[in-house]
Amino acid sequence: MSAGITVDLRSATPPYEQIRSQISSLIALGALAPGSRLPTVRSLAADLGIAAGTVARAYKELEATGLVDSRRRGGTVVAAPATGRPGGRGTVPVPAAVQAAVDHYIAAGRAAHLSDEVLLDVLRGKLGKGAT
Repeated sequence: MSAGITVDLRSATPPYEQIRSQISSLIALGALAPGSRLPTVRSLAADLGIAAGTVARAYKELEATGLVDSRRRGGTVVAAPATGRPGGRGTVPVPAAVQAAVDHYIAAGRAAHLSDEVLLDVLRGKLGKGAT
């Protein structure tokens, strides 16, 4: 699983947020199903060449939103969809049309030689304005 997670240490986005965001996206896309076990904090940190505390913070943020559950001796696993859990988002299936639109957006951005940061900034800006 760690092969799908990358960290850009030159990015303005903190490493823990990059990890949190990527795992959250993998859950939303269904690439990580409920019950899927995430790598241990130490293992993912070693794979990414970062401090274990950075990965631990990302996992804590994911747990706070209800996307993962941390279990003693059971590791960190993707949570089942929230059923009335306070503050929990659970997982929501992303329709194929939305995934296709995102793929098109990324392809158009790559064709225009835009960085991931710029693409994310544009998307955040549009989301902040309530764009449809």
